[in-house]
Amino acid sequence: MSTTLTPTLHQAVRGSFAHALGGLLDVLLPARCAGCDAVRGHLCPGCRQVLATARPGPATALPRVHAAAPYADPVRGLLLAHKERGALRLAGPLGDALALAVRSSLGPDAGHAALLLVPVPSARAAVRARGHDPTLRLAGSAARALRRTGLDARAAPLLRHARPVADQTGLSAAERRRNLHGALTVLPGAPRRLAGRLPVLVDDLVTTGASLAEAARALAAAGLPPGAAATVAAAVPRRTGRGPARP
Repeated sequence: MSTTLTPTLHQAVRGSFAHALGGLLDVLLPARCAGCDAVRGHLCPGCRQVLATARPGPATALPRVHAAAPYADPVRGLLLAHKERGALRLAGPLGDALALAVRSSLGPDAGHAALLLVPVPSARAAVRARGHDPTLRLAGSAARALRRTGLDARAAPLLRHARPVADQTGLSAAERRRNLHGALTVLPGAPRRLAGRLPVLVDDLVTTGASLAEAARALAAAGLPPGAAATVAAAVPRRTGRGPARP
């Protein structure tokens, strides 16, 4: 029997191996904080405090989209370590920050409805290469954090890519919108999984807002318009103030 791996399977095996190796190195070698590079574990007390004391606010020009913090170090380093280097233990504190942004995005409505956190989907090739789905993991972590505060929150992947998209790196805001328009669709059975819950879009980062806009379009086209959206970080300046953005 041939033992030749298909390119897809080879990529999946490589991603899983890299993830396992990263976990082994965490045990054998002193870990540096992914946020500030101090030899204090994956997340030092100082950087943990940055996440825990984040003051979420609305992202500029994106109504009802709130981010916990600006996309700058140490938050930038923590997100990259979780997403690209498989530092899965960071999902807890990053999910806590995302939960703060979810509460902020809902404003006075927080706690009045059962929530379903819907992650913006990563491309399947990216998930295979990384060995995990970082946004789905953060959505689950945020839902658990919200439940600990008394909110009825769940997370579920309701969206998928309907067609391939180009790498977004280096694209302008207009190019990103054209690249992503019509790229997402709702999974069969999504209305049943919502079961009366308010959908809230979540992602790790908002830059131009093109990904969140396409995800919102796909949900609305299926009759499931999201009530708000939230991210851990925003690469665009955030407006000052604590209240929800006006539509």
